[in-house]
Amino acid sequence: MAHPDPKRRSENASIAAHWSWADTKDRSARTLPARRASAARFERLVDPDGVMDPAARASAAENRRKAEMKAMAKKRWDTYRAERAAKNRAA
Repeated sequence: MAHPDPKRRSENASIAAHWSWADTKDRSARTLPARRASAARFERLVDPDGVMDPAARASAAENRRKAEMKAMAKKRWDTYRAERAAKNRAA
């Protein structure tokens, strides 16, 4: 049964995840289904009707993935700068 305290439950899950990864012999094989699903998701985003040449679709999907990762990083950095500015104004 899961611990009723969310912090303890999170700690227990983290420990279990570390044990699980420590016991994983082939990390690449373990993450392969997720990597394939991610690639398929981006391919569906750039070519929902499936009409593009497979090589062009894969290339466009990789560009879309990179754009989304950079947008997330920019959002995270903008948030950090805003929080830092607010902290400096309060000080």
